[in-house]
Parts: sequence; structure tokens; C-alpha cells
Amino acid sequence: REHKPKLIVAGASAYPREIPHDRFKEIADEVGAKLMVDMAHYAGLVAAKIHNSPVPYADYVTTTTHKTLRGPRSGLIMCKEEHLKLVNRNVFPGTQGGPLMHVVAGKAICFAEAMTEEYAHYGQAVVDNAKTLADTLLS
Repeated sequence: REHKPKLIVAGASAYPREIPHDRFKEIADEVGAKLMVDMAHYAGLVAAKIHNSPVPYADYVTTTTHKTLRGPRSGLIMCKEEHLKLVNRNVFPGTQGGPLMHVVAGKAICFAEAMTEEYAHYGQAVVDNAKTLADTLLS
């Protein structure tokens, strides 16, 4: 409240807990700020429905496709419809070049795989292995 932020950024690369996107949204609304979530490091867990999704809460969501989504090196910006023109105007053509069709095809495969039961099992195995590692290191 004291600093009156215009944008609150949530997300983490080394945070071992589930991020409470709903609480971040409450705080952003309380101070009149927009909420942006970078879920690059846990997007695969969101796709597998193991981690809660920031999409219902955030004005902007960014991620990569080449980390936990297991796709080609690429990125995504998702936003509420009210911000779409602003995002489009600021990304293309100034920042982003033309599409590389082999990367587009790779992303399509990545997203199709992320909707499978096998991918959900993979996501759960990632969490189970992380818990085992943490328990072992703590003992």
C-alpha cells in the first residue's frame, strides 16, 4: 500500500511449495495493481494439474515451453482479453520476428503430450522424486 505498485510479479524458479495465485490476486486487487505470473519453472506441473493454474487470477502469465513442458525453446504470453491489444502491439513486429514453422509444430506436439495421462504420471513422478530428495537431504 505504501509504494502503490502498478504490477506485482509472482513466480519462482527455486520455490518448493505451491504458489497461492489466489492470494497474490487479492493483494494486487487490494493495492490496485495488475498481477503477472511467470510460471516457466512449474508450467509442466500446471499442465499436469498438479499445481494450481495462475490463469484465472493473473492479468498476464508468461512461461517457456522448453523447461517443464518438454517442448522446443520458446515462450508464451497469456493475458486477459482486455490486455490483448497492448501485448500484441508491443510484441510483434518490434520484439518478435516471424514464426518458425518447425518450432510451431514442436509446440503443438508439446501441448498434445501435456494433455495425456502419461504426462500427468510424469508430472507426479517429478513431485514424488523431489519429495524423496528433500526427505533424504533432511534426514
